[in-house]
Amino acid sequence: FDKEDETASAGYYSVYLNDYKVKVEVTTTLRAGFHKYTFPKNEQAQIILDLAHRDKVLDSKIEIIDSTTLQGFRHSSNWAENQQLHFYIQLSEPFLAVVSNENGEVMGFKFRKLTKPLLIKVGISAVSTEGAKANMLAEIPHWDFQQTKIEAQQLWEKALSKIQVEGKSETQKEIFYTALYHSLLVPNLYVDVDGNYNGTDLKKHHTEDRHYTIFSLWDTFRATHPLFTIIQQKRTGEFIRTL
Repeated sequence: FDKEDETASAGYYSVYLNDYKVKVEVTTTLRAGFHKYTFPKNEQAQIILDLAHRDKVLDSKIEIIDSTTLQGFRHSSNWAENQQLHFYIQLSEPFLAVVSNENGEVMGFKFRKLTKPLLIKVGISAVSTEGAKANMLAEIPHWDFQQTKIEAQQLWEKALSKIQVEGKSETQKEIFYTALYHSLLVPNLYVDVDGNYNGTDLKKHHTEDRHYTIFSLWDTFRATHPLFTIIQQKRTGEFIRTL
């Protein structure tokens, strides 16, 4: 892809893939992802679900529920010794054929020639595929990509407007708000809509609170967390209770 065909903003990412002439758009909720793929007209559409890419896979599974529904899990090891991820996926169009590698970690799905974009909703959970399904159904019960994109942008607008910069150039504002955006990317929410989460003992626990992960703590105590006590007071309390 070319950089000029790439767009990145809070709550939304888009890129045009030159080799396949596919426009990719993705947005998110707190616990689910929403994909939108616009394929060339009169050409067969294809997607790949790749669980092998990234870090060392300890165990994985892709289960085909029907021609528009997939679920499974991926356990991996790198910076986290046993990172567990469960997923539940719904497609807006049924696939016609499936191609898989030997161990089933990578699957390719072929569709008919599409006259409209292919939408994909992906719920994730550290606890179970049932939790991933519940997260997706609760947060993206519809097929309106634009609605989810707007809601994500509104959440970011609320968070970034905690600090309002005036009297500076647009470039200076972009630098400042990009840095503020980066500071708010973690910690990540780590609890399903039903209150279940995966503890450090790798067992299921329940809370009525909001549980988080990825604290880093490598120098974040110097500036990031002190900043949070000013602009993220409610979440700071949730961070402390999580720890």
